Amino acid sequence: MPRSGSMMLSFPPFAGMIRKIILVTVAIFFLLLVLRWVAPGIAVDIFAVGALTPTMAMHGAIWQLVTYSFLSGGILQVAFDMLSLWFIGSYLETTYGTRWLTEIYFFSVIGAGLTTIVVSYTHIFHMSPNQTIYGALGGIFGLLAAWAVLMGDQKFLMFPLPISIRAKYLVMIFILIALASVFQGPSGFLSLASLGGALFGYIYIKVAPRRGYAFAATERVFSLRNGYYRWKRRRAARKFEVYMRKHDRDVKFDGQGRYIDPDGKKDPTDKRWMN
Repeated sequence: MPRSGSMMLSFPPFAGMIRKIILVTVAIFFLLLVLRWVAPGIAVDIFAVGALTPTMAMHGAIWQLVTYSFLSGGILQVAFDMLSLWFIGSYLETTYGTRWLTEIYFFSVIGAGLTTIVVSYTHIFHMSPNQTIYGALGGIFGLLAAWAVLMGDQKFLMFPLPISIRAKYLVMIFILIALASVFQGPSGFLSLASLGGALFGYIYIKVAPRRGYAFAATERVFSLRNGYYRWKRRRAARKFEVYMRKHDRDVKFDGQGRYIDPDGKKDPTDKRWMN
């Protein structure tokens, strides 16, 4: 993927894992919106169970490290988050694949949640473990960090403004805004999650295999399987050598279990020599 050149910010493909995340998030938003009218108590309970509250997570509600990213506080938040996720996520998913995108997104989401839990217990900036976070900014900032590292020199035309900006500088602006928001005290709790997501997205890019852990694990499984089959073939070849020697015939196989033609003329695929 080239690291330079210009690109217009236009609507990317709406497909893959990004589409699924957006549809689930929007569906949950409207479900809770309806429940607030017909059964407000249930809506409050669902939101409380799904959003990330450090004290609850530390007492067993570990699912909140993921579910909080599917909740939104209002129509403006869900619209901004989902549009950002659509533009950035689809671009990365098209380039690096669905499995890679899924890994780094949820790695950043969980990392953002862990960051807020740890920092909240320090009570720095008057933050408290009883505060709650929600929204997809942790995962989005993880993707932004990956975007800056992998395609930092890519230029984007900021329609409708007649200016272009490199990806790494645009991401840097977002991170500085989030950092400034953290210093506002308790109101910066959500921004802290954004910074945590950016940190874990950067860590993922630096330590994960090029095509992601899932692909690497799959390659390892297939390597073990193929190694097992090669071992079986070599064992069968040794047994066959012993069998043929008992019948006064000498045959040889190489270290991979392939037949070695003694005079170099016989076709290894020809089985007539066995009769």
